[in-house]
Order: sequence, then structure tokens, then C-alpha cells
Amino acid sequence: MVNWIWLFFIVASVVVAAITGKMDAVTQAAFEGAKSGVTVSFGLISIMVFWLGMMRIAEDAGLLRTLARMLGPAVRKLFPDVPPNHPAIGYIMSNLSANLFGLGNAATPMGIKAMQELQKLNPDPATATPAMCTLLALNTSSITIIPTTLIAIRMNYGSANPAEIIGTTLAATFVATTAAILADRWYRRKSPPPPIAPSPPRTENKKAGSPVAGGEAVV
Repeated sequence: MVNWIWLFFIVASVVVAAITGKMDAVTQAAFEGAKSGVTVSFGLISIMVFWLGMMRIAEDAGLLRTLARMLGPAVRKLFPDVPPNHPAIGYIMSNLSANLFGLGNAATPMGIKAMQELQKLNPDPATATPAMCTLLALNTSSITIIPTTLIAIRMNYGSANPAEIIGTTLAATFVATTAAILADRWYRRKSPPPPIAPSPPRTENKKAGSPVAGGEAVV
């Protein structure tokens, strides 16, 4: 739907420009937009590389494991229908950790992997589970301590104090996350989660020397 909306805007602007004789303005705007996009992208690459490097240092120093342990109880409470040791929990915590530092591009792959793992627990693949809805709400409204991407954009456009938005961003994302969690809890009480899809049955091949579940061979 969004693609069709953008296509309508583009076609409408070209048609109106052709009727009013302002095609030069449309062409100039297109080139200026492309130039601005490249400039902003280079600025984002530099700040993203810096913060991803900082996160790697934090990971090697054990800070991310400490953060994951701190987030663990909250994540298990927010996702009660996901088994504690399921791989989705690890991806969810990685996603939330990246969002805390405003690394939306780094958080996206972890969010996708978490959704893929949650889909394995879904008894109805055509319908999102409550856990999927919770992850989407938290990923969209995540509390952000350092809005890295926004700071990079402000730096590219010559802001006098690019980091002055940290306090307001933290307050806004805190309110948004609180509202998302409250809405999620309300809908969970209104619609109890479906039963978790059972794990596939273990198959054993008793032919000599053949592998079985667990990686051992029957002799």
C-alpha cells in the first residue's frame, strides 16, 4: 500500500510539472534529493561504524552479557509464552540492547531472527502470536538512551549541538514504551495466548549405524 502511495506522489508531481511547465524544478529536486541522500548515508555510515565498534568492545568486555542478564527477567516477564531457553529470547535481548543505543539498523537483523524463531512456536503460521505483537511493539517504541542515528543526521545538517536531543528522546521513548507495554498487557488479558506449537516428534531409525535424534548412532 505504501509503495502505491509513493508511486502516486511521483506520478502526480511529474504530471503537474508537465502541465505547469515546471519540469526543470522536478528534475532539480530529484537530483538534490539524491545528493542529500548520499550525503546523509555517508554520515550515517561513519556514526554507525563507530557505535557498532563500541558495542563490539562492550561485548568483548562482557558488558553486553551483563546487560543481557539485567534484561533477562524483564524479557521473560514480557514474553511468558516463550520457553526460557528458546533461541528467540537471545535474539530479543540483542534487539532490545541495540535499540537502547539507537542502532536501529543493527537491531533490525536481530528482530528478524527473533520473529523467525517465534514463528517456529506459532500454531497458526497465518496469524501473529502475542509474542510477535509484543516484540513488534517494543521494537517500534524501544527506550533509546543514545539516539545515534538522529545525532548523526543532525551532525550532517550542521546542528550546533547534535546531542541535545538525548534527554527529550529518552523521555519520549520511555513514554512510548510504557504505553506499548500497557496496551500489550491489556490485549493479552483480553485474548489469552494460543498454546505453543509442539516440538516435532523425534524419529528414530533403528537400522544399524544410522543416526538418531541427539547425534548418536544405533549399533
